[in-house]
Amino acid sequence: MEIGIIGTGNIGSTLAGYLTKLSHQVAIANSRGPDTLIEIATKTGANPVSVEAAASAKDLVVISIPQNALAKLPRDILSISKAIILDTGNYYPSRDGKITEIENGLTDSEWTTKVIGHSVIKAFNHIGAQSLAEKALSAGNSNRIALSVAGNDDEQKEVVMKLIDEIGFDAIDGGSLSESWRQQAGEASYAQDVDKETLKAALQKADISKRAENLATADEMARPYFLKNN
Repeated sequence: MEIGIIGTGNIGSTLAGYLTKLSHQVAIANSRGPDTLIEIATKTGANPVSVEAAASAKDLVVISIPQNALAKLPRDILSISKAIILDTGNYYPSRDGKITEIENGLTDSEWTTKVIGHSVIKAFNHIGAQSLAEKALSAGNSNRIALSVAGNDDEQKEVVMKLIDEIGFDAIDGGSLSESWRQQAGEASYAQDVDKETLKAALQKADISKRAENLATADEMARPYFLKNN
């Protein structure tokens, strides 16, 4: 597949390494330009390009940036894209500022869909970067971690679930994009490194009435990291 990855933090760069090893044609981009990506490109084997070039990938575009940076993406390219657009992000008010539509009930990825003008598939947002980098296992291993994939297009979800399996994790269908709050920051499924059945149970027991409270707790825990790294 021809894949573009926008965002070269821990998640984006780790995915770049996995996907190039699977023989996909991978381009990586960040807001600072391809000249700043030489080290990551050398490490992962991905091709450093502009954000516009990564957004133009024909099969899959991975968006792995903070919510507060989404408005700077090339909407004119993304909104007409025929590619699967995969959102790995999470909303943290202490980093992203208050986003009224999310606070009023939209899921993170429903809001992302509005910003870029294209529906997305939600995945890789509820696993920690270190676990993603270090805990991939071959198919059939009983210790495999499961990841949830949410979205409104079943065929696109199947493609992403297959990629997850090839990378080294089990995948489950997390339902529609409106249900993707179940795998957002602060919920029982978040950063737990569990198997398929345990993950399914965690998603199902999520209580929407506690969504705001759970996000606030997760945001408070993450705040020191954001202060240190911004």
